[in-house]
Amino acid sequence: EPAAGSVNGNGAAAADPAAPAPPAPPEFRPGVEMRAQPPGKKLQSLRLLSGGEKALTAIAFLIALFRYRPAPFCLLDEVDAPLDDANVQRFAGLLAELKQDTQLVVITHNRQTMESCEHLYGVTMEEPGVSRLVSVEIGDEQIEGWLGDRGGDAAPEHGLGPPAPPPA
Repeated sequence: EPAAGSVNGNGAAAADPAAPAPPAPPEFRPGVEMRAQPPGKKLQSLRLLSGGEKALTAIAFLIALFRYRPAPFCLLDEVDAPLDDANVQRFAGLLAELKQDTQLVVITHNRQTMESCEHLYGVTMEEPGVSRLVSVEIGDEQIEGWLGDRGGDAAPEHGLGPPAPPPA
């Protein structure tokens, strides 16, 4: 529950063994029924939540697992896609906390999530059939000029941005 509260303010969550359907065979092992209570709503099954609420609950569950038993590496693929801007900010805060103990690889198209990263990597195709790797180390002063001029579009049609300068 502490992770649920940190993701959505003052929400709550619970997980219980799922009850098997009445004609269940003896070897059937029921799963876990997850319930969440976003702020201002009642405690309800995960199946009844909106896409963003489901995503936040899943993220809170993942963060709780990493708090309980940190792992050296975590890959997150588009987990922020269904989130609105306010919840992406909460998610970015959780990433900042999680990266203290875990190396994160986050696949995203969300500008706010990219702004919370230290390094960006991407693949661009400047001419048909020829791909090129692009890497950028992000600093506070670089990110606004790099992403800010794109009018909210973090990935222009031909790549993620300017190539990284050659090593000195």
